[in-house]
Amino acid sequence: MSSCGNPVAEEHALMSRRLKFGKSKDCVRCRLKPGNIVIRHAVYCKECFTPIVDMKFRKALEPSVNARAGTSKRPKLKASGSLCLGFSGGLGSSILLDIVHNTYFSSRPPLDDSGKPRGGINHPRNASVWPSCIVCYVETCGAFAGMQDMTEDIRSVVERYPSFDFVPLRLEDAFDESWWTNVSGSNSTPQVCLELSKEGLITDGLYVASNVIGLTPVEAMRSYLSSLPTQTAISSALQNLTRVLILHTAHSRCSSHLLFGSSLTSLSISLLSSISQGGGYAIREELQEEWAPVAASGPKPSNVLRVIRPLRDVTAKECAVYAWWNNISVIGRDKQRRAILGIAALTKNFVVGLEKDYPSTVSTIARTCEKLEPKDAPSGQCRLCKRPMQPAIQEWKGRISIRSYSDNKLSADLAHIPSPCRGNLDTSTPSQAPPLLSLTNFLCYSCHTTLTSRSSRGVKQSAPVISSATPLPIWVADCGLHADGPMVDGDRRKISEQEMLDNVAEFLVDNQDCEE
Repeated sequence: MSSCGNPVAEEHALMSRRLKFGKSKDCVRCRLKPGNIVIRHAVYCKECFTPIVDMKFRKALEPSVNARAGTSKRPKLKASGSLCLGFSGGLGSSILLDIVHNTYFSSRPPLDDSGKPRGGINHPRNASVWPSCIVCYVETCGAFAGMQDMTEDIRSVVERYPSFDFVPLRLEDAFDESWWTNVSGSNSTPQVCLELSKEGLITDGLYVASNVIGLTPVEAMRSYLSSLPTQTAISSALQNLTRVLILHTAHSRCSSHLLFGSSLTSLSISLLSSISQGGGYAIREELQEEWAPVAASGPKPSNVLRVIRPLRDVTAKECAVYAWWNNISVIGRDKQRRAILGIAALTKNFVVGLEKDYPSTVSTIARTCEKLEPKDAPSGQCRLCKRPMQPAIQEWKGRISIRSYSDNKLSADLAHIPSPCRGNLDTSTPSQAPPLLSLTNFLCYSCHTTLTSRSSRGVKQSAPVISSATPLPIWVADCGLHADGPMVDGDRRKISEQEMLDNVAEFLVDNQDCEE
């Protein structure tokens, strides 16, 4: 038997290679016209291909439109809020923009002179699924020197669809207090800084960012990115910042659904990359999630935002052909951002190469991850990425990792470690009692790894380090980060039981008064 992909021994193989298409070259759907494209060993003509992509889109989206699942097999679609689309200018989001407009907004009936839909206000065709739609775009040119601002190009694309409202965002908004006040309504959220060089991210390095004078949102963002230890961490931080910015914007606009244009290929890349970076606990949220801010969350939050990827069954090849045959213009993303090295880039090269020879494998990745489910309930929401957080992370991490090289036997192994990495190792004797207050307790495993992982190759600094303290995104300090202890002189301390008793002593009723 020949080895896989060996052209020399292909003639003597016991099992011949499967053909790229079936026995017939005619379209498998209409059986009349010759095929124009091969999708997973099936041939489709141009006229049948577009309805198939539209059907996959609606099949993935419409079961999640209604707030409550009814008993009818074909229920009337009516969302509880407006619609938000995450737009990047890439292939998937461009197709998403066009399909959503043609399916749910372009078929609206014309208005009469009074501004009401013709045919009567109660006519079934006048019922719209979403009352309005906004398109959010996050500009990332501030993170890279010499990168072109694409906001106006994106605006020109969105303006072709008159039913959509364009909402431009910038990556540095994550460090802008005025933006956070507009989307959250909170006026007392301080921006905090953290010294990432301290092991465990203990809070003696956590202080209010007002102590750092003269940091604009752009400078704070560049300082945050330049302090990250690896290229993988920078790529992950850009994705998290973009995602959380769109989440809060959509929630502030009373949106009930947020759609991303991730194709099956890009979704498989994201799933594998997330698992390899320690995000396996929240892998189901990569596929589809119901999100709400911590302040608005309760036993049954009413303003839940459903995050859906309706193109998750459409491959990148199908998206490219769909855009070509339907004359959809794709702006694309800047090459400088796509050139970031790291686990995500390596995973993309692997999956794209795998899809060329084995197209069914990509869908297997997504279907397998869809079956995964964590055993334990989440302990809360990560303050950095706003995803579910695994309980008892530090206890588990302490059991599986070596945190100190103080042991004599382990110290002898330092000779095998590259010299650039030795400075990051802790050779002191660790204390038995861990720090009582630590930012680690508010982070998921993936975000903690992003902030503390080290690489022997180092990281290319995109901007000079302005301060030893790293500014964190503005939403990290929201909703009780300092609830267990106040900020005093830049440090956070824990309130003793006696001090808490003294604070509420005047409100307590004496037992003798109760007896009288």
